[in-house]
Amino acid sequence: MSTVEASKINQLLQAQPQGVVLLSSWLVENGYSPELQKRYRKSNWLTSIGNGAMVRTGEQVDYLGAIYALQKQAGLSIHPGAKSALLLQGKAHYLEMGNAKVDLFGGVGESLPAWFKSYSWDVSLSFHATSFLPPEVGLTTIETAGFSVNISGPARAMMECLYLAPLKFDLIESFHLMEGLNNLRPDQVQQLLESCNSVKVKRLFLYLADKAGHHWFQKINLNTIDLGSGKRSIIKQGAYVPKYLITVPKELERNEKAEI
Repeated sequence: MSTVEASKINQLLQAQPQGVVLLSSWLVENGYSPELQKRYRKSNWLTSIGNGAMVRTGEQVDYLGAIYALQKQAGLSIHPGAKSALLLQGKAHYLEMGNAKVDLFGGVGESLPAWFKSYSWDVSLSFHATSFLPPEVGLTTIETAGFSVNISGPARAMMECLYLAPLKFDLIESFHLMEGLNNLRPDQVQQLLESCNSVKVKRLFLYLADKAGHHWFQKINLNTIDLGSGKRSIIKQGAYVPKYLITVPKELERNEKAEI
């Protein structure tokens, strides 16, 4: 490898944080040709983790380092959401046995690259491409191991849990998570509810917040939120809640504490 090539790879590695994936397409856009990338791999500067993705040789990279690449290099809106985002912010606790479960959300038309899906991240990944919320609303940034990624803020994460409920996320657990969200900003909640296009999510969110008795709930203007019309049967043979026109698990409406 020439001195110029070595200097160029040093500049790249100094400019990018440790612990992140480097996308081949992004490298090409920044002046690192496929041939040059191949020489870097041959010289053991970079190691391929799949077609189109590399890491620094010898470096351990977790799924957040891959999310960094999708967001910062590929410009995708894919982000950790639902309970996974709450866990990253200390708003929930792990209760699962075995590998952690991570829910990733992205916009309609977005998908996880093949290298992302095939690599072993030591977590169980589920990806949800949806448009029930705008991609830019309700996100927050977390710092992790020297770099930052966008994840769902607490209110958006709660709505993503409810988007998955009841088939892919338990409504009793949703209520327990909602109980812990006593410091949400009413203006952010208002914006999310007004921009959400899922009647189910909005009704459930308001029902659980009302049930939890949060002070911020009193500041929500329901008049500007489209809650649709007609009843919604969220679960079969449940308890009907006239105020929100939804049917929920009987034990939830009776406020019985169920073990998660």
